[in-house]
Amino acid sequence: MSPEYLLTTFVVCLAPGIGVVYTLSVALAQGMKGGFWAAVGCTLATLFHMGVAMAGLAAVLHGSAVLFQAVKFAGVGYLLWMAWGTLKGVGGLDVQAAEPQPALRIVRRGVLLNLLNPKLPMFFLAFLPQFLSSGDGTPAIVALGLGFAAMTFAVFLGYAAVAATGREAVLSRPAVMAWLRRAFAASFAALGLRLALERA
Repeated sequence: MSPEYLLTTFVVCLAPGIGVVYTLSVALAQGMKGGFWAAVGCTLATLFHMGVAMAGLAAVLHGSAVLFQAVKFAGVGYLLWMAWGTLKGVGGLDVQAAEPQPALRIVRRGVLLNLLNPKLPMFFLAFLPQFLSSGDGTPAIVALGLGFAAMTFAVFLGYAAVAATGREAVLSRPAVMAWLRRAFAASFAALGLRLALERA
């Protein structure tokens, strides 16, 4: 695994997206433990999408407009639902939440948020070949995929640690909590809008 691949993967994972917003919001609401499980859920979804790309199913998804649109708008709906729940301060994404959420629920939401993005397998289908040579086989592809998943988990844990570190300061300021709730809700809504405008 080349340094160029690791650096590029780090930059890709660092870019704010659905998984980053989710991990930050859960870590603020639930602390580092919640952020850990959010990172687990997002990473599991990444592994699934990587597997889809490796199996060549991304090409099928890309070629089927109906399938792409169905998955896309399911994702849009889920993101808007998350935005509404966050804005209203209900469920596991309330930054004022005191009750810890079950790990399985946090993981499940992280998986669903990322599974319903049909662009991810196609991204991997376009991204991975840049770091493969003609003689590479399945083991090399799997190694790259696992490296990407490991980087995703590490970067998201970093985001969770930053959010958890400032959690007490945030929770003690109602105005900051209200602003964060609106910011996270707007982020989920904006991500949903961006996904809605994506084309196969």
